[in-house]
Amino acid sequence: MAIEPPTPRAGSRFLDAFLQSPFAGLAPWIVMSLLSGPGRFEESVATALGLSILFLFLSHRRGGSLKPMEVFDIVYFGCLAVIGLFASDSLITWLEKWSGEMSSLALVAFAFGSLLLRNPFTLPYAKETTPEEYWTSPLFLKVNQLITLVWALSFTVSAASGLYGDLVLDQPDNFWTGWIIPIGALLFALSFTEWYPDVASAQAPREPGEPEEVAPPLVKLFDFLPPYVIGVGIAMLVTDNDPDWLGITLIVVGALGSAALRRAGTQSRSSSTA
Repeated sequence: MAIEPPTPRAGSRFLDAFLQSPFAGLAPWIVMSLLSGPGRFEESVATALGLSILFLFLSHRRGGSLKPMEVFDIVYFGCLAVIGLFASDSLITWLEKWSGEMSSLALVAFAFGSLLLRNPFTLPYAKETTPEEYWTSPLFLKVNQLITLVWALSFTVSAASGLYGDLVLDQPDNFWTGWIIPIGALLFALSFTEWYPDVASAQAPREPGEPEEVAPPLVKLFDFLPPYVIGVGIAMLVTDNDPDWLGITLIVVGALGSAALRRAGTQSRSSSTA
């Protein structure tokens, strides 16, 4: 009687999916941006560096390959940590204000650099969830080039938003330029990363007799938007940013948008199976 291997637990599957996603390489940057602020430079950098090392260790333990993004994380945050140990108080104050923009610009350079080198930084992550026979296919490379480009543009939006908040508004912790716009750009890139591969696969030419695939509808790309709008509205009310009526309006608009997207998704599935 054959003994079947144990089914991976839900927590283990979630961790594997996380480590095989570009989000694992970007998570330390997100955590640093959330923690950074006056008087918190050393803590935010140390946390980001610790997470970078932890994710690299977990990926290696689970058989993952070494990825350029992981190396970049450790080198970048390691350099900031060393600078923080020996920097003067004035330099630390400068870093507390500009480290967010520095990090966004570093990500922009890294992402666009990987495209120029024809080695999109999302490629090693995609290889861990794609059979090896497809790794050299033009479709696989095209998908990763476009996904990496979207991430690079997302980083560019975050950098531009942060620079506007610091240089023009002189408000490093501005609610919109420091939080809402960068988070929105990040969520769009995440959604595109999940949505586009299925679209590209469905639109690719097929051999005679090969079954057709149904591409996910465009509305699926914006599934994140209503919860995001609701979250912005709640954050406005909790943090007393801007008038309360605007926060309440965003919550209502987000709830209505969520219902509309669910209805559109149901109609799309019905038409595709008709």
